[in-house]
Amino acid sequence: MSREKTFNIPDSFEERIERLEKIVGDLEEGEAPLEESLNIFEEGIALAKACQGQLEEARERVTVLLESAEGDVISTEPVSEKE
Repeated sequence: MSREKTFNIPDSFEERIERLEKIVGDLEEGEAPLEESLNIFEEGIALAKACQGQLEEARERVTVLLESAEGDVISTEPVSEKE
């Protein structure tokens, strides 16, 4: 029996990260009852997925912009690995 929850996910990446940091702090304190901790954890998972999706979209946009600027396929490896 699966129950799907809806969370109020902020629109901006920065707000999502800020909320995630708060959730991590709350869980690390360990003061909340088990059920509340599970709900907070679920919200954190939803926020993390939203952040990951937003980061993927940004990476795709950068790749498209670089390809159109150079007229060629550009590597999307992190800069620190390309020395």
